[in-house]
Amino acid sequence: MHLAYPQGAPISAPSKIICVGRNYRDHAAELKNEVPDEPLLFFKPPTALVPPGAAIVRPRGWQRVDFEGELGVVIGRRCRRVKAADALDVVFGYTIVNDVTVRDLQKKDGQWTRAKGFDSFCPVGPALVTGLDPTKLRVVTRVDGMIKQDAPTSDMIFDVPTIIAAASRVMTLEPGDLIATGTPAGVGPIVAGNVIEIEIAGIGVLSNPVVDEPEEM
Repeated sequence: MHLAYPQGAPISAPSKIICVGRNYRDHAAELKNEVPDEPLLFFKPPTALVPPGAAIVRPRGWQRVDFEGELGVVIGRRCRRVKAADALDVVFGYTIVNDVTVRDLQKKDGQWTRAKGFDSFCPVGPALVTGLDPTKLRVVTRVDGMIKQDAPTSDMIFDVPTIIAAASRVMTLEPGDLIATGTPAGVGPIVAGNVIEIEIAGIGVLSNPVVDEPEEM
């Protein structure tokens, strides 16, 4: 069943956006990072959400802003301390996420709140789809039509049930909460004028243009 939201992102007001870092070995390697031994969790603010077609605003003053195509998981009911074996029971559906990141700010800060928290840095869509097998999907990212990322979700180090179990050990998950499950290798910089398309068969294509932040008045 497809639940499309033509007036905006598939989820409009999650209590939190939980993201997973370094969840594909090749991506960890391309950024010269160690592979974590448990899910590496961080947050994006809900104010970063934008729907399909909305502009990703590239902030002034930074050298490199990257796209990161990811499978998104939307929680369907309130839960805490979920066992991995039961974790898919709390999933409402699946969507696509672009975890936009200022790479040089991420390196400067040493933690990721500012680098990943700008307004417009979490495009989501184009639909919220139930009944998918999260191990049998494929993330394909294109910049101006050129493929940059192409990997199966089976390449994740930590699968969706493991991620949900790890997150729910720490915090209560609420209906509508969004989990971005990590990005495969191939991330790269974006500039004004680019169009970023992330495709997952069965969900669709999340497409967003890139613009520069306007000069301050």
